[in-house]
Amino acid sequence: MTLSTTNGVFEPATAATSADYALGLKNWFGSIIHSFTLDYAGTTVIQQCPWVNMWNIFKLMTTMSWQDVYTMGPQIGFYPDSPTSWGFDNLGTTTVPNTTTYGAGTSNNTTVGGVGPTNLPLDYQNRFNSFDSLSGNVGFTKRIQYINFDPEGLTANTIDTYNQLIDKSQLNLLYKSYIFNKVNASTNGGVGIIEYSITATVYLRHVHSFFQMIPLLRGAFMKMTLFLNNSSAIFTVSGPAPTPPITTAVVDSLLLTSVNVPVGGVCPFMITAVDSLTDQGGSNVRPITVSGAAATYSATLSVGNRCLVPAVKNLVGYSDAPSASSIYLYTPTYDFNPTFEEIYLSSPIKSIKYTDVYQFPVNGIQAGAPFNSLLTNGISGAVSVLIIPFFSVGTVSIGGQTYSNNGLTVPCYQSPFDPAGCGATSPLVQFTGFNVVVSGQNAIYNNVVRSFEEFNNQLYGCNSVNGGLTDGLSSGLISSQGFEMEQCYYYVNVERMLPVEESVPKSIRITGINTSRRNLDLFCFVEYKCNLDIDLNTGARV
Repeated sequence: MTLSTTNGVFEPATAATSADYALGLKNWFGSIIHSFTLDYAGTTVIQQCPWVNMWNIFKLMTTMSWQDVYTMGPQIGFYPDSPTSWGFDNLGTTTVPNTTTYGAGTSNNTTVGGVGPTNLPLDYQNRFNSFDSLSGNVGFTKRIQYINFDPEGLTANTIDTYNQLIDKSQLNLLYKSYIFNKVNASTNGGVGIIEYSITATVYLRHVHSFFQMIPLLRGAFMKMTLFLNNSSAIFTVSGPAPTPPITTAVVDSLLLTSVNVPVGGVCPFMITAVDSLTDQGGSNVRPITVSGAAATYSATLSVGNRCLVPAVKNLVGYSDAPSASSIYLYTPTYDFNPTFEEIYLSSPIKSIKYTDVYQFPVNGIQAGAPFNSLLTNGISGAVSVLIIPFFSVGTVSIGGQTYSNNGLTVPCYQSPFDPAGCGATSPLVQFTGFNVVVSGQNAIYNNVVRSFEEFNNQLYGCNSVNGGLTDGLSSGLISSQGFEMEQCYYYVNVERMLPVEESVPKSIRITGINTSRRNLDLFCFVEYKCNLDIDLNTGARV
């Protein structure tokens, strides 16, 4: 992962202007996977599903406990974003430029450090209640710390550096995530660069339920195909020219120029806010050149040890990462005690029962309008329906003024300021009169009218231990406040039917009213049952 500029006063290799917190990742390393396909013995058993990371991150959000986040989070790049630290900035459309220091549209890219509920900038103290909006996203800060170990960083209250304790060559040998290259623009012909080497662990059981259910096999052949969210973004940072004798410019604007995700998926990294008044992680991304012109930056994320954007890779001072150039697959193998092996193989035919998902888009749900959308004409073995809402690209009219609907010209999930698509939805999106209709029958007896009904009766406890019904023994990371703010998932279990009906294809329709003042695009996932019979001796399908 690289952050670079060719015309900014960017000095990441100097302690006073370090940029170790200027760039981070969205939630979960697996968000780099846009779609996943598995062929078993020459037959496709997991269908290609775009944006599958959105479904998988929802499963993690409703399955993991906070103890899992503490122990496993650093290994898999997982820590949920704070659902009350977001902001929304949209000052108009074509005639009014956006001058926010957090980025246009929805942003939740502030770091924690010296700013809290009791130490807010005066600008926020004088506002009506906005929770901890723009005052520190704990999850984003933690995820940056997972990857930004700097061996040249200073330890507390000393001039000693970490590299006196461990050498960079050993970090490369250990494949530890760290900042491996920093180049100051002042000593490199105006080109400033900071590069992160990230070792990302993604467990297959988090990619698909098939790997949770598969037994020990002999002689199996599988082929996995992944489409990856290799991404890049160009943005500018500008501010008013300094007035002598002041030599430091005041940050004024963080503006997204373009985003490129070739497969059309999420942009998996985030750019930190550049507000120096609140000491944000990106405040040392220098806002302007000496002449006062905007500085243009490029942020890139590529799988492998080299940047896939030629314009960045060819910069003077750029260096390929010292980590692996390819993806490693680790598979456990076991030697059985002959007695237990004989017992295990005495019934060689095993049936693997797992679930797969289809994704159905429902675009252009108008602000304040009802919707009644058919997802599929027929699907058998349906288990659940998940709806993930995002603000649409386009315009919306509010109070006679035309605004950009999502504040951007790209989808919310491709915004480098917004964690959308990786555990967060667009904020304050709620439905009323909501229901899922399966073959003409309501899956919910009474339409969901109030937000607490959806949370208490549908979302809370799904995928968690004992359905969340036992106090002290539960899991799940989405709270009722999170659901009402920036984790607006609408989930309905539809598998409650007679066994004889499971094999009958059924239509699925969603209905409701969009109470948001923004037009919406809905990413709808339908989970359905699958079955695969395998011979344990040969690994062949039966």
